[in-house]
Amino acid sequence: MIEFIAQNMAPIMFVSLIFLLLIGYPVAFALAANGLLFFFVGVELAPLSGGSINLSWPLLYALPERFYGGVMANETLLAIPFFTFMGIVLERSGMAEDLLDTIGQLFGPIRGGLAYAVILVGALLAATTGVVAASVIAMGLISLPIMLRYGYDRRIASGVIAASGTLAQIIPPSLVLIVLADQLGRSVGDMYKGALIPGLVLTGLYMLYVLVMSIIRPNSMPALPPEARTLGHGITSLVVALLFAGAVGWGAYHYLEPAHGTNADILGATVGVVAIYLVAIADKGLNINMMSKLAQQVVIVLIPPLALIFLVLGTIFLGIATPTEGGAMGAVGALVMAAAKGRLSLDLIRQALASTTRLSSFVLFILIGARVFSLTFYGVNGHLWVEHLLVSLPGGELGFLIVVSILVFLLAFFLDFFELAFIIVPLLAPAAERLGIDLIWFGVILGVNMQTSFMHPPFGFALFYLRSVAARVPYIDKITGKKIAPVTTGQIYWGAVPFVGIQILMIALTIAFPAMVMHYKGKVVDPATIEFKMPELPGLGGGFGLPPLGGAPAPAPGTPAPAPSTPAPATPAPPDLSQPPSFN
Repeated sequence: MIEFIAQNMAPIMFVSLIFLLLIGYPVAFALAANGLLFFFVGVELAPLSGGSINLSWPLLYALPERFYGGVMANETLLAIPFFTFMGIVLERSGMAEDLLDTIGQLFGPIRGGLAYAVILVGALLAATTGVVAASVIAMGLISLPIMLRYGYDRRIASGVIAASGTLAQIIPPSLVLIVLADQLGRSVGDMYKGALIPGLVLTGLYMLYVLVMSIIRPNSMPALPPEARTLGHGITSLVVALLFAGAVGWGAYHYLEPAHGTNADILGATVGVVAIYLVAIADKGLNINMMSKLAQQVVIVLIPPLALIFLVLGTIFLGIATPTEGGAMGAVGALVMAAAKGRLSLDLIRQALASTTRLSSFVLFILIGARVFSLTFYGVNGHLWVEHLLVSLPGGELGFLIVVSILVFLLAFFLDFFELAFIIVPLLAPAAERLGIDLIWFGVILGVNMQTSFMHPPFGFALFYLRSVAARVPYIDKITGKKIAPVTTGQIYWGAVPFVGIQILMIALTIAFPAMVMHYKGKVVDPATIEFKMPELPGLGGGFGLPPLGGAPAPAPGTPAPAPSTPAPATPAPPDLSQPPSFN
């Protein structure tokens, strides 16, 4: 029995960790305690393991180095507090409220307009905040009462809000993508590039679901009544403004192309956006009324967050800044936007710093616990056990991806995405690399899969966030004066189910179409088309002027030797050493 335990220490250790997590023991302490407990047991059972346990007491001296080198000195993880701080400041500055109001007015005349607005705002908040809690809570507080006021089905409204908030998991600058890149040993910039298209496709699938439901059940998501459209009409004015911005950008591109080359398109687009923004500001401030109120509001509200997205993601994608530097610029940009809205205060900064410190400490403690766990798990050859188990699955690469996706999907019912990233991903990465799977593609698949951890009933955190801000008792609406029924927990859970199905579909699409992710590598160069041309140096006969390896060729028999072109120099006479030297 003792020998059996010694030779199967790795699976026993993994099962005990899952048990500790299921009974509610804190994750960081469950990892560390499990690692230390099995380290002590493994040292004692090492002689009985037949060489499968490689643990000894001096190995504990490696823990401080693992803490410092793998956690404290990890510059990649420094981006987490920057992006967290940026997201909290933007959420507290009222940006979400302005975006929801403006885009809701823009899509208000069509069925499901508010649902489209929530999804688009969720994507914009995901690209600026990267924090699921901030997105779900902000939209739950702002948009849910409006959707209930105008007769939206409670399940659809709850599902749309919760699902659009989880877009912060997969659309850069997502925090989970930073952690996945760190655990997989890959660049955060490459992970962001690879995840961008799947994130946009998932946003499109959400909107497609709203479109289908608005056709099948039109009464479940009515259009806004005319009295609720306070900004009036003005789509034509908005289209003209966009055409003007495009024309200015096109002209700036042609003007800047000779001097700036490939960067001229980005600079030209920047000039066009700045031009239309200044026109909208002047039009509103001077009451010129050249643009409609709707066009003014859309331009003034949308351009600052889009500029912040470019400041963060654009500089990372162009290679100008690292993710940490991009996060720092985003944090400064968030403070500037809050100050421009007149909502920057010492209390807001204090709250943002406190929330950032809590989340960062949470991540670091989990990572430290994971380092203790992995030291023991690798010492009992757990990584080899997992690798052999997964590599031997039928179906090769596809079978591995399907089984891993199912495993992560089931574990997401009980574990948070940070826990999955720190516990499961380091065990799966070696097997994926051995099978020849691109780790960026693998990381994006895991990122889309971990997104479901926020939507799983009954433990989805996005559902908990929405439950905390949704009405629990009937209330009187301030605008219409009608009595509004509360939103039940069952309605929130049932509303999330279709979106979990959409997320599963997105996992399948990412596996089936890897090109959505592989574009991060850039254009593939065919080695057969590469040509090497040696430069011809003038005056050396087309070569480098070196003589043949055997020296100059001997003249043929009977051929007279060529006459020297210059007389050979005379041999100098030896100096007369009997006389003193003369300097004349």
